[in-house]
Order: sequence, then C-alpha cells, then structure tokens
Amino acid sequence: MANNNPNSEVSPSETPKIHSYKTSGDIEVPEKIIDQIIGQKEAVETVKKAAKQRRNVLLIGEPGVGKSMLAKGMAELLPPEELQDILVYPNMEDNHNPLIGVMPAGEGKNVVTNYKIKAKGQEERKNMFMIAIIILILIIGFMMKQYLAAIIAAGIVLLVLMQMKPRSTVMVPKLLINNDRKNMAPFIDATGAHAGALLGDVRHDPYQSGGLGTPAHERVEPGMIHRANKGVLYIDEVGSLKMKTQQELLTAMQEKKYQITGQSETSSGAMVRSQEVPCDFVLVASGNLHVLEGMHIALRSRIRGYGYEVYMKDTMKDTPENRDKLVQFVAQEVKKDGRIPHFSRKAVGEIIHEAQRRAGKKESLTLKLRDLGGLVRAAGDIAKGEKADEVTVEHVLSAKKLARTLEQQIADRYIVQKKRYRVFKSEGGEVGKVNGLAIIGDRSGIIMPIAAEAAPAQSKDEGKIIATGKLGEIAKEAVQNVSALIKKHTGTDISNYDIHIQFMQSYEGVEGDSASVSVATAVVSALENIPVDQSVALTGSLSIRGDVLPVGGVTGKIEAAAESGLRKVLIPKSNMDDVLIEDHYRKMIEIVPVETLSDVLEHALVGKGKKSLLDKMQKITDIVPKGILQKPATH
Repeated sequence: MANNNPNSEVSPSETPKIHSYKTSGDIEVPEKIIDQIIGQKEAVETVKKAAKQRRNVLLIGEPGVGKSMLAKGMAELLPPEELQDILVYPNMEDNHNPLIGVMPAGEGKNVVTNYKIKAKGQEERKNMFMIAIIILILIIGFMMKQYLAAIIAAGIVLLVLMQMKPRSTVMVPKLLINNDRKNMAPFIDATGAHAGALLGDVRHDPYQSGGLGTPAHERVEPGMIHRANKGVLYIDEVGSLKMKTQQELLTAMQEKKYQITGQSETSSGAMVRSQEVPCDFVLVASGNLHVLEGMHIALRSRIRGYGYEVYMKDTMKDTPENRDKLVQFVAQEVKKDGRIPHFSRKAVGEIIHEAQRRAGKKESLTLKLRDLGGLVRAAGDIAKGEKADEVTVEHVLSAKKLARTLEQQIADRYIVQKKRYRVFKSEGGEVGKVNGLAIIGDRSGIIMPIAAEAAPAQSKDEGKIIATGKLGEIAKEAVQNVSALIKKHTGTDISNYDIHIQFMQSYEGVEGDSASVSVATAVVSALENIPVDQSVALTGSLSIRGDVLPVGGVTGKIEAAAESGLRKVLIPKSNMDDVLIEDHYRKMIEIVPVETLSDVLEHALVGKGKKSLLDKMQKITDIVPKGILQKPATH
C-alpha cells in the first residue's frame, strides 16, 4: 500500500500542545457566544463591526458552520440599555385603530398595574352601588310585607345595573412587548415563521357584534419583528419566505416601524389596524448559495447597501493553533450539554482526527461543527451509559459506528445488497466492466459498477456514445470527453462503433466528473476486448489530455472499496494527501496513485492484449508534439 503523507494526519493519541490538560474539563470556556465561534475569524470581525454600527448581515455557508451562533453573538454585542416596552391602548374614537405607547424598559409593567388598580376601584364602586340599591329595595319590600315583589324587583335592578356601563370606563392597556429586567438585547429566531407570526396579527373574535366581544386592543398580537425591536431578528433560509412576506419585511426594515393587522381576510382581525409599532431590529439572514435564488432582489440590495454579506468557511487550516480551538470546542459542547462526562486527552485527539477526515482535503480541519458536536454527544452518551468518569478513545470509536449519518447507513446497505445480488465482483476479470466509486451525502462512499459495450455503428456517418443511469449535465459532458481521449491515446477510431455505457443501479443519480477514469477504462476494455481486474476500484477525473485530476471524497470512497472486499483502489496522485482512512482499513486495501490514463490502464487491465495496447499508447504519446507553437500559422 502506498504511504500517506504523515504531515496530513494526526494520530488519535496526538493532541494540541498549547494547552496542558488531562481532560476537556480543564479547558476554560469563554462566557460570550461570539468568543465560542471556531474558525470564522473574518466573519466574527465583520459581525462585531456590524453590531457596533447596527448593520444588517447576510451569512451564506454550509449547514452547521456557525451562522446561528454568529447571530446570537451579535445580540450579545448590542447595547441593552436602549430596550423599550411597548403598550397597545384602546382608541375611544375608533375602536378598530388601537393606539401604541412606547416607554423605557421596565415602565410598561407599572403602567398596566396602575390601570388595573383604577379599573378594580371602579368595579368595586359599581358593585358597592349595586349592593346598596338591592339592599334598599329588599328593606322597603320587607317593611311593606311585599316579599315576592321585593325579590323580583331586586333581580331586575341587578340585571339592569350589570348591563350599564359607566360614562368613563377604565380599559386596561395590553403590554405588547415587555423587556423588564432583561440585560441583553433580544434575539428572535424567525426561521420558518408564517406571515402572522413574523409581522404580527389580530386574533379573530366570533362574538364581535353586539358589544359582547373582546376589545380590539386586547386581540392585537406582536410579530417577531416587533419582539426583535432594538435587537437581532435571525431568519435562516430567508429565500424560502413568500415574496409578499419578504416585501413587508423590507418595509419594516426601512421604516423601523410596522402596523399590526389581521393576516386573514376572513377574520374579524382584518378590520383592525393598529398604529405603527416600533421594530428597529438588525436583520441577520442566512442560508446556502441556493437561497439567493429565492431571495427578493430589493431585500438583498438593502442588506448589501446598508450592511455586509459574509461567505462562511467550511474548513480551516490544520495548524496547532486551530487544533487547539477544537479542544475548546469539545469543552464547550460538554458544558452546553451538561449531561455527559468530559473527554480524556486521547479522546480529544480522536475528535481532531475525525475533523481532519471530514474536511475531505489535505492539511484541513472541518468547520461543520454541528455534525462534529453530534459525535461528541454520542461518545458522551456511551460513556454515561457505562458510568465512566471520562470519555475515552474507545467511546469515540464506538460513537463513530453508532452515530452514522443516514447516507452512511444507506451506503452500507447498498454494499450488502450489491454483494448479495452480484451486481459487482471483487475477483477475476471481465471485459467492459469496472468498479467505479461514488459519494452520497457529504462523505459516504459507495461502489458504482459501470459497464460498457461496443457495437457496430447504426449510422453510416459516425458512431454514438449512449450513456444511461440518470446522469447530470457535468457527468454527461465527462462521458462525451472520453471519446476524444480514446482517439488520441489508443489510436482507435470509435466512429465505427456505437458505445453503450451503463451506470448500474444508480437510482440516486450521477453528477460530477469523478467517474471519467472508470468510464474510459470500461470503454477501452470493451473496444480492445481486454479484461478489467474486478478486484480493483477506480476514481478520478480525466482531462482531455489524459491527465488524472483530483476529486472529492477519496477517503469515503476508499473505505467503501475496502468494505466491499476489493483489494486495490486507484486514486489521483494529487489526492494522496487527502487520504485519512481508519486504521483497520489500511491492511485491507492497497492505495495506488495514478497520474495518467496509461497509469490507470496499466493497473486496471489484465490478460492478453494489455502489453501491446500500452506499447501502442506509448508510441502514440511519443509522436504527439509537446509544448505550444510559438508562431502559429496565419492566413
């Protein structure tokens, strides 16, 4: 097996040297959320500037890289002394247009209390008056010995007095937003909120006629934009909001105030419209690159013109300083969870090793820390179940098997099923059939058998390349490029053939050009009638000059090949530093780096005809002129 670059991998026993600690419990965890964010230095600096100047921010990046944490950290940086209480008052002149009152935080509660005391005093005076009148009627009736008449008269008077309202009824205002005793600016997560929850609403009242219903001001409900006043409104996948809702959100951002009305036209709340309610919030919107397609142009322009757009990193360089940050991350996750033991020094080293594997490229550490945090918690749960004092390397290794992603579970099932039904072979040789490798999800490898067959061309003009297997655009283009490669490197004129290429059982579809090497090998085998070694797996992209280019997910692909019982895997030489397979796979499979199509065919083909083909390819390569013409011919 080819040796990997030792600098690209840290063994499970290695840990950062900056901190001297025995367990993650010895690591100091920062109090502020903004200081707990790992590997996003540029984004953190931008958010700090945005918080200071109250600018809006658009965060774009992969899930789990810290977008919501940045938004929460921004709320911590905003000054809490500006917080306000908001009250909604009844409007005596127009019941359907409640009034809005704004005052410093903490005073709203006192105002409502004072109104309640006044209302209670008025109610008590009314009750005392009713009791006095009823007693007087009863006394007079009993003195005149008209008992029944006195009781009936008292009942009638009671009903009348209960229906009567004083000329100036004290109506208690509703405390719409209460920021009493809050020492931090609000952080409101409005992800996935419907229009009523986001913009505010007025509850429906079926008893609105006849004066029996709830007063309009008591039915007014604040939206998340109002609750985020003087704080942060966070919306993930902002492009998923309806365009009308995005337009209303833009209006609220521009005006810093927004009226509350019923969101349903069939509701009695649609007749109510409050005065404008303050909503001076900082918007932090987020999502991946695709979210920009559904984002309102004016909303994005508003953010870009009066704020910042930040593209979040998904990896960071593998340095001692950054490994040290991952130690801090493990300590943070244990503290946040509160139910799992701390990690030993070697267990932390295994987490760092996994961060290298998940990065998918050399000298890098993943920043998809939400997923990595899941591994931390799974290992902690195992240790907790065993009543261990600390999490060990063995617990982390067990957690890797327990906390497999859905894609990993599907990949394992694919391998078992394809073995059972002999979709691919792991020994012997076959003409026109290769064991390709693919990735599902982020990093789960699967075997993708590819078969090729060459038949006489039906067209007199030229042959065709026909590929099946739910191919994406890039994959189709890669297949077409194979014909130019074969003409150049083998000298075979494929215009006389119709070449059929099948990606077998590729129900999930094929995208990308990482199967170029496999396709070319299968086609050459079919054309030249030379068997392919079925114990070999292949991955790699081909340039039209025949060079093998790097691809993603090589670690997962190699592990899938090993799980499938294959003995050798060919990968691009430039990917060798990206290989971080688990230790138990190292003895199971040989990794061979390749640079050209000739290298691929030398290791993949077997049997008669192989040597003569390679010799022919070498002669053709020697004939092809190298370099660039300095003075091309002109006409």
